[in-house]
Amino acid sequence: MKFSNILYTLSSLWLLLSGFFLLPLGCSLYFQDGLVYIYLAEIIGISLLSLVFRWLSGKPVELQFREAFLTVSLSWMTFSLLGAIPFLASGYIPGLTDAFFETMSGFTTTGATILTDIEALPKSLLLWRNMTQWLGGMGVIALAVAVLPFLGVGGVQLFKAEVPGPIKDRISPRISETAKILWGVYLLFTIAEIALLFLGGLSFFDAVCVTFGTLATGGFTPTNASVAAYPSPYVHYVIIVFMFVAGVNFSLHYWALRGKIRFYFANPEFRFFTGITLLAMGLIMVARLWNGEIFSEEFFRSTLFQTVSIITTTGFITHDYERWPFVTQIILLALMMFGGCTSSTGGGIKNVRLLVAFKFMGSELKKLFHPHGVFPVRMGGRTVPEGMVLNILGFIGLYILIFFLGVMAMASLGLDIDTSVGAVLATLGNVGPGIGGVGPVENYSHLPSLGKWILSFLMMAGRLEIFTVIVIFTRPFWH
Repeated sequence: MKFSNILYTLSSLWLLLSGFFLLPLGCSLYFQDGLVYIYLAEIIGISLLSLVFRWLSGKPVELQFREAFLTVSLSWMTFSLLGAIPFLASGYIPGLTDAFFETMSGFTTTGATILTDIEALPKSLLLWRNMTQWLGGMGVIALAVAVLPFLGVGGVQLFKAEVPGPIKDRISPRISETAKILWGVYLLFTIAEIALLFLGGLSFFDAVCVTFGTLATGGFTPTNASVAAYPSPYVHYVIIVFMFVAGVNFSLHYWALRGKIRFYFANPEFRFFTGITLLAMGLIMVARLWNGEIFSEEFFRSTLFQTVSIITTTGFITHDYERWPFVTQIILLALMMFGGCTSSTGGGIKNVRLLVAFKFMGSELKKLFHPHGVFPVRMGGRTVPEGMVLNILGFIGLYILIFFLGVMAMASLGLDIDTSVGAVLATLGNVGPGIGGVGPVENYSHLPSLGKWILSFLMMAGRLEIFTVIVIFTRPFWH
């Protein structure tokens, strides 16, 4: 393994990251919040550090497989450390543990927060907080692959290690072109939602922050009450649409923008994702009605909003769903595990994996009646390779194992079972709000410091699809 190669790539990624501090710098200048010198120091410091490391590492060569995996994991850890500096330097989040947790939650689009008074932060810090989600949504590395040609073939490995889902759709034969297209679609939807929210009465600043949290399926807002701070039904429906859009494979959006809308309905994962969303919403509505609530537009909207918010792992809140019947919370916890689609900005296991697992179980049941029959797993008229089926089953098994280990770890720190389950599911699935002590009207500030580091690791493992992170702790990786 060539560590100078890894260092050169990391320094290039840091240099790219430093450029994004120009936006909070401009915001600080406009609102005169006194943080200008912090952002200037951040930009200059990261730039100098990157240039020195680039010089020390020498001329780069193409990244190999193992180097790419280590680079991706290290980049997300260092992004969170560098991104935490404005919170620490300004004093608004004084401890490294809390600052790192908040920033990791941003970059991984989790949306879990330790802040008890979000609105007390200066607007430039609020903007940076939401920018971490927007950058992490489509991925800083995916952006780097699009704009840094020196990555070459190694960029393919970086792209595969960061982009969520077992199937990495290539819109173009060149991975850099695919990354550019995905980021282009992402940017287009971002502009569209900002415009629609601004027309709906939100200030331009709030429209930008909420959009960053929506398209990244992150869940950060500049308000203490999340989206409940904006009571407009129009605003809620706009956010619902874009949350759902963000939870869908962005390759399908690209083809739809080119006039091939039928690709949505021809895609098995999209149909499955839509069906699960509608089924869950229907069950939650029935449970709430059975509990004595009255049907109304607000009743329908709140159910639809929270269902879409949770299954896409956005984590926006308009209602305290812990006040709903207990069975609805079970449904929402299941949706946290389902997550969005492959090549979306959503977290969770991903619907395509679950769909393949269900089809595999169906084929195994058929073998009980026809022992000599051959029943391959098929998706969209094509046979899923056996190796991919085993990879998916292994991923789901590992996901469940890490979930149980995480719950045991959090419970051993003194947390009750509801809070332990809610915190682990919400961070591993990159959702944000959970149940119990980390429910929709609570936050993560009261958790022990060790618990915050454990959950930070789970956020990164969930965002990078577990294998990318876990593999670097295995002996074969280093030999």
